[in-house]
Amino acid sequence: MAQIHEHDAMICRACGREERASEGYPCTTCGTFICLICTFQGVTQCAKCRGEPIPTPPMPPATNA
Repeated sequence: MAQIHEHDAMICRACGREERASEGYPCTTCGTFICLICTFQGVTQCAKCRGEPIPTPPMPPATNA
């Protein structure tokens, strides 16, 4: 029997971080996802609604193998 692997994450439209979809709020203007960290910092609108460039997700740290 195959296992189901769910990926419950969304990209924050204010900072570009990937966060759990259940841990965030919608943009007050258009309804796109704003992560909890941005919400705690007082961000209520996505970058597009604020007239800023849409953020790109941060790169994961490089590993030295």
